[in-house]
Amino acid sequence: MQEIIMLAHVPTDSVNEGFIPAAAKLGQPVVLLTDHAEAHRQHFGQADLPAYPVEIVACDVFNPLAVIGAITCRTRQPAAIFSNSDHLQASTSIAAAYFDLPRKDWRTAYRVKNKAEMRASQQRSGADMLWHATVCRAERLAELLDEVPFPCIVKPREGVASLQVSLCQDRAELQSQCQRLWAEQPGYPLLLEEYIPGPLYTLETLGDGKSLQVLGGFQVELSPPPNFIELEARWGTGLPAGIEQQVVDMIHALGVGFGACHTEFVLTESGPRLIEVNYRCIGDYREFLLQETLRIPLFEHVLRLYLGEPLPQIELAPNAALIRYFTASSSGQLVRMPQAFARVVENIRLSYKPLRAVGEALNLTHSNKDYLGVLRGVGADASLLAREMERVSGSLAWEIAV
Repeated sequence: MQEIIMLAHVPTDSVNEGFIPAAAKLGQPVVLLTDHAEAHRQHFGQADLPAYPVEIVACDVFNPLAVIGAITCRTRQPAAIFSNSDHLQASTSIAAAYFDLPRKDWRTAYRVKNKAEMRASQQRSGADMLWHATVCRAERLAELLDEVPFPCIVKPREGVASLQVSLCQDRAELQSQCQRLWAEQPGYPLLLEEYIPGPLYTLETLGDGKSLQVLGGFQVELSPPPNFIELEARWGTGLPAGIEQQVVDMIHALGVGFGACHTEFVLTESGPRLIEVNYRCIGDYREFLLQETLRIPLFEHVLRLYLGEPLPQIELAPNAALIRYFTASSSGQLVRMPQAFARVVENIRLSYKPLRAVGEALNLTHSNKDYLGVLRGVGADASLLAREMERVSGSLAWEIAV
């Protein structure tokens, strides 16, 4: 029997509660390759999980040659090589190419992960001439200061989860933010780019390399600047089909077309402009919300693409959905929090999941990593869903000892 080789970095619910159980439903054993083997072993050492990998193999998953070497040591041939990690798309694609398995183009995977390369690619094609520059040291920053359009965004060139992303209004703020980040990590590559004002949307797609289906998208509410924490996302944006097609054309131009893709864009007066392209399934529990909202086996659909199956025309349920994230207001120790629940009220399905534990120390990062818990809701009536989400949100409380 063949096996799915799944590359992972740190443990995530997307993999452990989504993709590994989906592989089990497809009758495919999973071998987990990871550079955090002990953390994964501790997780799967628990009882009563929905599914387990048949083996956890320690591997430098950022190195495609190490991945290939680990796979060639196995007696079974891989049926698929897959990862849902932002960090591992390029190495996964290179390894899959060696074994001649369905995959993303590794150049595209690298291009969209490296945000500076994505911007450069857009400029080369004439798709978007957004001002941007990469800086790794104070001397280079000083050379660029006369060119920087303020306000501007500074963020890690290959960052995730809004970590270390901020809006800088002037030279002093920009220099202060860069110096702070370089004090923590000297030479850290930072991307400076022109700020694009406007509402933030996402587009979720699946593709088999030949055809691509739009599943829909979220409208996202962010925290006030200078940080960009995602606080809420509403499914069913109601965007004109022409806007969606423009975004699809943009990601096609970057080479996107296989597997799941989560694209973020701002809708401006002149049309959509890309913020970033995450060449994997959407995260932060919206993947589970999508599966429930659309009434599709999302994780299985994604894995089937890597197993070489063509993308079917997927029928999508017309439900409304809303997800709300609750963030820590200060650093300190979490001493009280709501417990997990799932309930149905007037045909609205609600579920709350705590993301921290009582007694845990909280250190604010001003990013999505500050989430304390997440409330998800699905229903046919968007207005009723919004009212019920608001009512339940008001009943949730946390206590942090500073």
